[in-house]
Amino acid sequence: MSTDAAEQTQTFTDLGLRDELLSALTTLGYEEPTPIQAESIPHLIAGRDLLGQAATGTGKTASFALPILDRLQPGSRGDEPSALILVPTRELAMQVSEAVHKYGRDLGARVVPIYGGQPISRQLQALRRGVDVVIATPGRAVDHIKRGTLPLDFIEIVVLDEADEMLDMGFAEDLDAILEATPESRQTVLFSATMPSKIEKLARRHLTDPINIRIAREVAEPGAAPKVRQSAYVVPRSHKPAALGRILDVESPTAAIVFCRTRHEVDQLSETLNGRGYRAEALHGGMSQEARDRVMGRVRAGTAELLIATDVAARGLDIDQLTHVVNYDVPSAPEAYVHRIGRVGRAGREGVAITLAEPREHRLVENIQRVTGQKIAFEKVPTIADLRNRRMELTLATLRESLIDDDLDRYRTIVETLTDEFDLVEIALAAVKLAHEAVGGDDDETEIPEIAPRKSTSYGDRDDRSKPGKFSKDKGAKSGKSGKDGKGADRGDRLSKGDAVRLYFPIGRSARVRPGDLVGAIAGETSLSGRDIGAIEITENFSLVEVPGRAVEEVIGAMKRTTIKGKKITPRRERF
Repeated sequence: MSTDAAEQTQTFTDLGLRDELLSALTTLGYEEPTPIQAESIPHLIAGRDLLGQAATGTGKTASFALPILDRLQPGSRGDEPSALILVPTRELAMQVSEAVHKYGRDLGARVVPIYGGQPISRQLQALRRGVDVVIATPGRAVDHIKRGTLPLDFIEIVVLDEADEMLDMGFAEDLDAILEATPESRQTVLFSATMPSKIEKLARRHLTDPINIRIAREVAEPGAAPKVRQSAYVVPRSHKPAALGRILDVESPTAAIVFCRTRHEVDQLSETLNGRGYRAEALHGGMSQEARDRVMGRVRAGTAELLIATDVAARGLDIDQLTHVVNYDVPSAPEAYVHRIGRVGRAGREGVAITLAEPREHRLVENIQRVTGQKIAFEKVPTIADLRNRRMELTLATLRESLIDDDLDRYRTIVETLTDEFDLVEIALAAVKLAHEAVGGDDDETEIPEIAPRKSTSYGDRDDRSKPGKFSKDKGAKSGKSGKDGKGADRGDRLSKGDAVRLYFPIGRSARVRPGDLVGAIAGETSLSGRDIGAIEITENFSLVEVPGRAVEEVIGAMKRTTIKGKKITPRRERF
């Protein structure tokens, strides 16, 4: 069955949900289901496997969370989980966990998120107390399964949320292994923003006679077509903050939203841009509602010109004076890109969409162009000379405006006094110099290296022909072997040479380590995604992994707190 957002059920009551859930939805202010919810919930309540495609922000979480909660038995329940939800990132694990907890509060639902970056002891305590629904990142789920602390014997439903993102991050083998460790009688649900062939293969392996649901992209409202100038800049990760500041200096936006992947990135970038003289405000899920309201009040009042935000925090925002949207990282799904840039260029006004792409992300930009049918022009990052020319233009404009509009007579005495000692042109030059310094001057800057766009191979897109790993309660995980000559899958030129640092991991083929084990451990325990990790080389007794230089200490610290293949390891910088 294939559905393109068929006739939508008008109320949640029509979907057959139990009274406790309907009450929670009413309290939360939900009035009617979104198309993906209306299409999915009845089939999931009926126990069917489901393969769903819908863009981010369409209400997928409630689509699977409500049916999971609907099947919870009233009264006391066992200690082992009946539902497992797998998500790609810590941020999404927290978001889904919060949503499931809110929906299931009246049912006494016990919800435990497990992800990297949180002490595993806290997660162990929560799991021992008893749990109904576990929301986990694949890497941390694998770790708990190996420890025997995440029992899967009573799992009735497994959900893969944002499956395409998990595959892109290199979790294919982990997903196969986790699914094979759950009961064959389970219900399996897979949601993805895109439907590449690797998702279809995953579905064929693990879904049984699934219902196929596709929610078509929203059609633009009638009226003037959006006028959005779209451009991309290829920038090494270590130079992205400086490049963004320089681009904003040249663009001079009236108001802009800058989208980041993580809360940490939002806070860091806000501080950087404020230091550059911009009035930037941060907005992310870690802030209270009161703090968010204050931020939006300042943005709408025009006292802040930049809003640095995560996708989750920026959902539903509508800022009338918005002129620019900036993707500080390339969105993994074209739908997310379309949704972001749709905030500018409305009602016939012109808008600008800017994307900062790392060298390895050229293919993602190309995919966005192919899917959307819109041209994204690759531009050169402004040079120091470009920046100085732009600042000269701003100085000229400021002086011209002052000559036209200001009352200058009160300064005439100063000029006449100075003409007794200096030439009038020299006096004017000194005044221009002061005005120029007031709008930014010519501060010392480091030239950002120019990098031509290039294609690269992503680890998540490799052709993986090895047999999926399986879990054994006593022996941990069985895994396939790495590539030829002990080297990991070809990850291409993932990092710029100046940014990459190779870390030595004292574990190799003898411990049956695969590239996916290393990627999963790092991506699951740190702020890095699978795409941030560079080349991997695995020898008999050790492995070498390229990571961004900025994240070296974070990776070393995080790896000390976790295990790989059940072993405690301490990585270090490679010694030459």
